Amino acid sequence: MLDIGTSKTVCVVALAAGSRGEGSVELLGIGDQPTRGLTAGVVTELDAVEQAVRAAVMQAERMAGVVLEDVYLGVACRGLRSRTFTASCDVAERTVDDADIDRLLEAGRTFAERDARALLHMNCVSYRLDDAAEISDPRGMAGSKLAADLHAVTVKDAPLQNILQAVERTYFSASSLAPAPFASGLATTTDEERHLGVVVLDIGAGTTSVAMFAQGHLLWNDVVPGGGGSITEDIARTLAVPISKAERIKRECGSVARAADRDGSEATDAPVGARSSRRAAIDDIRDVVRGRLVVHLRHVAQRIKSSGVARYAAQWMVLTGGASLQPGLRELAAEVFARPVRLGRPMRLPGMPSNFCSPAYATATGLVLLALDPAAGVRRDQPGARPSGYMGRVGQWLMESF
Repeated sequence: MLDIGTSKTVCVVALAAGSRGEGSVELLGIGDQPTRGLTAGVVTELDAVEQAVRAAVMQAERMAGVVLEDVYLGVACRGLRSRTFTASCDVAERTVDDADIDRLLEAGRTFAERDARALLHMNCVSYRLDDAAEISDPRGMAGSKLAADLHAVTVKDAPLQNILQAVERTYFSASSLAPAPFASGLATTTDEERHLGVVVLDIGAGTTSVAMFAQGHLLWNDVVPGGGGSITEDIARTLAVPISKAERIKRECGSVARAADRDGSEATDAPVGARSSRRAAIDDIRDVVRGRLVVHLRHVAQRIKSSGVARYAAQWMVLTGGASLQPGLRELAAEVFARPVRLGRPMRLPGMPSNFCSPAYATATGLVLLALDPAAGVRRDQPGARPSGYMGRVGQWLMESF
C-alpha cells in the first residue's frame, strides 16, 4: 500500500489472513520518507517524487524481508470528483442474474470515465427493479427493468498519470487504485457512524480531503487545496522567517484554542525581518493560524454544502490527518461547522507500531483495509507492464542505462 502525500510518502507491507475482520491482516513493514516535488496533490518535480517513492518502498521491503512487485495506490490528486447518477438496463431473462448486474455496472463505468477522467472507485447505493426501490441485492428477483443509483469517484487523467509515472519509474506497478479520502474515512470511523452519517476531513500538509458516508455507503469525496503547510507559509511570510523556523513556531505557539494563554508573551526566536530587534507576540502568531484555518474550514464547509448530499451525512464530523493535531483545531471546527467534531485516529492493526496510530497515518491504514475488499477501488489492466521484482528492476535499469 502506498500513500504519496505532500509532506511524506508512506509504504505499508501487510499480510492478509482471510477476509476483512479483526486480526485478518498483519503489518510486516513500514516505510516513511519525506516527500518533495508534490504541491497540493499535483506533481511539480517528477524526479523528487520518484525518489520519495523509491526510498519509502525500499525501507518497507527491508523491514518486511520481502520484494514488492506492485502496490495499492491511494490517490488524492487535485481534480478528484465525486458524482452520483443512475444507470439502467433491461433484464435479459425473467429474473435478474450476475450478467444483468455486470452490464449495468459496465454502463456506469463508461459514463463515469467520459471527458478524459479515470475511475478510482464506484459503489452502488441502491438498486431499483421496476416499481420496487431501495433493493440491496436484486439477484434472483423477477422484473423487466433494472436500475442502480451509483456513486463514482473519478480524477482528471493527466494528474493521475504523473503520479503513476513517478511510481512506475521505480519499476513497480500500481496494480490497484483507490481514493485516498475513502481510505482515511474507513480507517477512522465506525460502522455505526458510517451508517448514521458522518463527514471525515483529512487535513494534510498540502490538501484537505473530504469523505462523506451514510447508510454504510460512501456518498461523496473531494480534495481541497490547502492544509497545514499553508499555515506554515503564512507564519513565514508574516514573520519573515525561513519555512523550517516557521514550522517550529507553529508547533510551539500555534494553538487556536480559546483557552490558550494570551498574556502577550513572546516567541523567543522569531525575528520580524528588518525589525529583528523586536519579538513577535504569541498572540499574533495565533491570530495568523486561526485566521488561516477559519478561512480554509469555511471554504471546505461551502464545498460540502454544494455536494448535494450533506443532509444525509453531515450530522457528525471526524478530523484526521497530520494537521488535525493542531491544538484547538477540533474546537474551532466544531464552531465553524456547528456540529459535534471528534479527532479520528486509525484503528490499531496487528504489527502496527504505536506511533503509526496517529491521524497522520490514517490514509495508509485505510488502504490496508481497502486492499482486503475486492469491491473497493479499481484494478488496473497491465498489458505490456514493465518487469517487476528485484531482478526485473535490475534488468530494466541495465537496458535503459546502457
